[in-house]
Amino acid sequence: MSQQVYMNRELSWLKFNERVLEEAENKKVPLCERLTFASIYQSNLDEFFRVRVGSLIDQMLLGGKMRDNKTKMTAKEQIQAVLHQVTKLNRRKDAVYETIMGQLEEQGVRMVDFRKISKKESEYLERYFLREIAPVISPTIVGKRQPFPFLKNNEIYAVVVLQTKSGKEKLGIIPCSNTGFKRLVELPTAGTYMLVEELILHYIPKVFERYNIKAKSLIRVTRNADIDADALYDEDLDYRDFMTELIKRRKKLAPVRLELTREMDGEIVDILCDYLELDSDHVFQVQSPLDLSFVFEIQDTLRKVPELFYEKRIPQRSAQFKEDESIFPQLKEKDKLLSYPYESMKPFLNFLREAANDKDVISIKMTLYRVAKHSKIVEYLIDAAENGKEVLVLVELKARFDEENNIEWSRRLEDAGCRVIYGLDGYKVHSKLCLVTRKSEGQVEYYTQIGTGNYNEKTARLYTDLSLMTANVEIGVEAAKVFQALSMEETVDNVEHLLVAPRCLQNRILSMIDEEISYAKEGKEAYIGLKMNSLTDKKIIDKLIEASQAGVKIDMVIRGICCLIPGVKGKTENIQVRSIVGRFLEHSRIYIFGTQEREKIYIASADFMTRNTLRRVEVAAPIYDKDLKMQLEEMFITMLSDNQKARQEDSHGNYEIVAVQETPLNSQEFFYDQAYMNAQKM
Repeated sequence: MSQQVYMNRELSWLKFNERVLEEAENKKVPLCERLTFASIYQSNLDEFFRVRVGSLIDQMLLGGKMRDNKTKMTAKEQIQAVLHQVTKLNRRKDAVYETIMGQLEEQGVRMVDFRKISKKESEYLERYFLREIAPVISPTIVGKRQPFPFLKNNEIYAVVVLQTKSGKEKLGIIPCSNTGFKRLVELPTAGTYMLVEELILHYIPKVFERYNIKAKSLIRVTRNADIDADALYDEDLDYRDFMTELIKRRKKLAPVRLELTREMDGEIVDILCDYLELDSDHVFQVQSPLDLSFVFEIQDTLRKVPELFYEKRIPQRSAQFKEDESIFPQLKEKDKLLSYPYESMKPFLNFLREAANDKDVISIKMTLYRVAKHSKIVEYLIDAAENGKEVLVLVELKARFDEENNIEWSRRLEDAGCRVIYGLDGYKVHSKLCLVTRKSEGQVEYYTQIGTGNYNEKTARLYTDLSLMTANVEIGVEAAKVFQALSMEETVDNVEHLLVAPRCLQNRILSMIDEEISYAKEGKEAYIGLKMNSLTDKKIIDKLIEASQAGVKIDMVIRGICCLIPGVKGKTENIQVRSIVGRFLEHSRIYIFGTQEREKIYIASADFMTRNTLRRVEVAAPIYDKDLKMQLEEMFITMLSDNQKARQEDSHGNYEIVAVQETPLNSQEFFYDQAYMNAQKM
């Protein structure tokens, strides 16, 4: 039997989250940062269950005959494999959490439960509970007159088995998430804390005084979030009102996971599963807290101990821009490329602010997918509209879990006089595209910005992204064509310079891979380099396998899901895959086709996932400037040379930390050092 060259998408994602967990386990990572990685592992897993496991459950409900198009696994088989792997990973998460918290005690911070406190601390907590907590909690006893309550997604509840004097058993439930009290309870002993849910669980007998307490636990329910907005949309509805209603419905969807912090009798678990209509296989017992978001409060108490954190880094001035000069002539002189978070987003913000106030600017057009809660970008667009510019903004209301924020911004933009559109029927608009049109001395000028990441000032300090700014007329004309199509609720079907999904990206990528295959078959050197978040598109995967078999050398830096297994003899032996998981979230996308003398280089908003290549509006921009090409080549080579935060995928789909053979190289820290040096030279 030939060796498998495909990896299941869900299992590949779990391997990515395992790499996140490895950073929590990594003793070379500062202690408080390890705690952050443990929290990221947990929040990642929460979303995975809501979206991906929820989607698989929906597939099972539709008959269960659908199979993964690469590994041919049914939804049921995928769920079983996922649950098995998650159980193993959660044990590691519990162990590393306990280890980290034990080491934090040496720094004067104690997270305690009632097994670890003194009599004096116990008396203080009892008084605190009776004074601060008991008056505001809302207990429920499930019975004939009181049905089982709706348990909100990812919120924590104390559940207790109550026994009456007659021997009957009932369930008592208390919500532990309440704005009326703090989650992190500070004890009088300096640096000592307890989670409020542990406090409530301990004193639950004081709430249900008339009953005998048989068993108790903290629980958390995760609910399906995978609503298909387009399938539910009614054309007669206002789209923004429809999305508002959709968010409400999402909060009430069926449970996909139940977590408990205490071991409970199987019969009780079965009763909970029966109430929740959840299979018992989806129940997990965990030792660490059900929600680790509180760790950031713990970290704040330790900020004065610098060795517990990464070295402070600040985005630097880009050497490509002169701060005291207008942006427009600088772009006419030469294309510019910003690299976040190493370089500051300020030149792009200055570009927008200048455009908003420049009397010669006619219009600003922009796509918004995720923006900051306090967004200067949106403020500048509002300023532009109020200054009489034509402002067209496409706000993607289907940006999962950011819908409420986007709905609010869309209202503000409309109120200011911007023309706001909401994407296309059946397609998300995920492109990062901004076009400023200016008329100077009777000539129309186009200034285009195309990025790999969102227009979000906060994530620009946390994610690695690229931002091209150019006055290239041909690119500007094609960007205008994209906006015109979006305004007409259409998609672009013909472009020469840009790659624009859903109709002009996948086919062009396949064509460029074919071109490299042709070179290889002629005995010439052929090369493909790809940097992205995920690779799942089977058409592209199969074409990459064909290229490998033809002798094309392929290097890929893929942070997350990779459904192609490299290094398989006779199939993918010319492909290497690396994943970088480090301090900053790798988010930039780079496509390289061809050897240096004939190479084509693009930066893009699109991963090679079918949802991106065929079901979204995405834009990739060619890099024509020789200096910028060289800059991207050097970045890519540096990432391939990372031997600190890179893992290499082997021919069985497993990831191993790259062995340090020469000088240690952490690519992210290298890029920051480079940015600091460049800024100092200015």
